Amino acid sequence: MEFSGLRTVSLDVRGGKIRVEDFASPSPNNAGVRDLIDSLPRILAAESLRGVIAALEAARARRKPILWGLGGHVIKTGLAPVLTGLMQRGYATAFVLNGAAAIHDFEIALAGCTSEDVGAALPDGSFGSAEETGSEMNRAISAASGIGMGEALGCALQRLANPMFAPKSLLHEAYRASVPVTVHVAIGTDTPHTHPACDGAAVGRATHHDFRLLCSLMRELNDGGVFLNVGSAVMLPEVFLKAVSAVRNLGHPLKDFTTVNFDFLQHYRPQANVVERPHAQSGGRGFSITGHHEIMIPLLAAALRESAG
Repeated sequence: MEFSGLRTVSLDVRGGKIRVEDFASPSPNNAGVRDLIDSLPRILAAESLRGVIAALEAARARRKPILWGLGGHVIKTGLAPVLTGLMQRGYATAFVLNGAAAIHDFEIALAGCTSEDVGAALPDGSFGSAEETGSEMNRAISAASGIGMGEALGCALQRLANPMFAPKSLLHEAYRASVPVTVHVAIGTDTPHTHPACDGAAVGRATHHDFRLLCSLMRELNDGGVFLNVGSAVMLPEVFLKAVSAVRNLGHPLKDFTTVNFDFLQHYRPQANVVERPHAQSGGRGFSITGHHEIMIPLLAAALRESAG
């Protein structure tokens, strides 16, 4: 094939999706976190991060809900104090936990440590057999009357938590601040379910109460609220999608809100159930931010703290 007849076009006519005005700029000396964010390229993930910050700032200014869905990895990497700080500044109005997140947080409040060595404990069957975790969590859940699992665990920690470790517990601090916490489990997914004190009916009743509470909280996301899924690949994305459908099924408008998925790997369910599907034909926007929680969440919190003065 002879190429002499090929047509060309000038760069000025063709243009491009990437332009120099969107490039990064060196951050100034003594720059703060917000200066760093502003210096990032206005391209791809950096622009998405700015979008998340803007959505959180707008929701806080308008007193719209900001719901944080948390997987276990978020708590066991030491981020509860950061999340508590966001709560105190109005950037977290409720927390939505899977069972692992609740367990890690509960153990931190009791003993100041969590996350056992599964590989070492599994061969002899001792994995998941911590007495205090199983007995105290199940006792709190079984005693819950008219309240959900999150509130029951937070209430129990007011008397059980070691005073040295209590401020590091999200369940403890959220209960003290009267900030809702919901906990969502499936029977058999969590170590307390193998403890002799486990009452399956009580577990189901408490977590179902929290699902209904979550639906009430999510109803207020309409027109400006934010839901963040941080570190849950399956449980919370599924719970969230069912709650979206239930709220709409009952006739409540749920549109024009923001969803965010933070994780160090982007999985199918969070991308589909949190970032994409809730906004089909209903407006709003979803963001995916990839990175390690122990870096990205403190970075986001620092930027919000600076912007809030």
